[in-house]
Amino acid sequence: MSEFDHRFHPGDGVQLHAVHAHPANFGADQRQPAPVILCHGMPGLWYSWRHQLRALAANGYHAVAIDQRGYGRSGRPRETAAYSSEHTVADLCCLLDDLQLEQGIFVGQDFGAAQVYNLALRQPGRVAALVGMACPYDFDFSGRGGAGRSPDPEQVIERPFARPDCKPSECFARIAEQQFFYAHYFQTIGPAEQELAAEPATFLRRLFWALSARGRLLDWSQHSNSVKGYLDVLAEPEQPLPWEWLSQQDLDFYVAEFMAAEPGLEFIGGLSAYRAADLNWALAEPYADELITQPSLFIAGAQDPVIQMIDPNAFQVLRQRSSDLRGIHLLENAGHFVQQEQAERCNAQLLSFLDSL
Repeated sequence: MSEFDHRFHPGDGVQLHAVHAHPANFGADQRQPAPVILCHGMPGLWYSWRHQLRALAANGYHAVAIDQRGYGRSGRPRETAAYSSEHTVADLCCLLDDLQLEQGIFVGQDFGAAQVYNLALRQPGRVAALVGMACPYDFDFSGRGGAGRSPDPEQVIERPFARPDCKPSECFARIAEQQFFYAHYFQTIGPAEQELAAEPATFLRRLFWALSARGRLLDWSQHSNSVKGYLDVLAEPEQPLPWEWLSQQDLDFYVAEFMAAEPGLEFIGGLSAYRAADLNWALAEPYADELITQPSLFIAGAQDPVIQMIDPNAFQVLRQRSSDLRGIHLLENAGHFVQQEQAERCNAQLLSFLDSL
């Protein structure tokens, strides 16, 4: 993809692959804006931001989309602890350092949203502004749902995860007592690696569809805990490729990038993010009462199954815990991959927010 500038940057003990899209006047004498750094989740790559890279550069911004550690052309450590939020936050600081910049504007989707929220809390001076997509602040799998460090002991918490009183892995295990739950299945090293690497195109095609506006991800709740693997609960898409937002060529690119790894490391980034949930839950505890003070925005698909899974009060919590939240936008006809499924509308909201800065 010659329109983009591919580079490698030092991360926190790993090499990070990043794709840059430059505005037409990049390198001119006038002051350049802070870079907009785009952080994907699972299953994602830098490629998940291809539409945003183009739109941002066309509107005068220097956009940078990374392959997270464990994905694509970035380093893929084997140890679960290497995927803790301590390291993923440090990756972004290392990237800024390598670019010789004090601050950046960060956009994160899915696990990437948790990453940029953590960065904003733990290294506030490095974040000029941030945008979360798909996962509201503190409602990710290793979050506390806004309950803080010392929740009211009389409060009854009914949500299945993002709890202050229960480690994520314990939450996953409780759900798995009643039905198949992928986050619990992923905790054991080995089975998921073997299953997903054996049929990567099937896995990615089915998961992209299930998480999209037309998919039925939550049907996994209808499967008993006797199910052996994740592919058994992911239905074949109701429509063959191409879809409005994903082509066969796009899927082929994802498959090739995920599979360009040593055996056992094909999907290590995403699997390790689930396995590091307890560690991340503990690491987040000292910051659990802090507010997101930087200018921020939240964008999600109105049909995102993740939004349907979380506490109905999540957006109220997001407002309470963000002192400069400039909007919550739920885009119709979009699921979990809002930046791809509704690229133009997502870009419009993103650019409006950036212009307001």
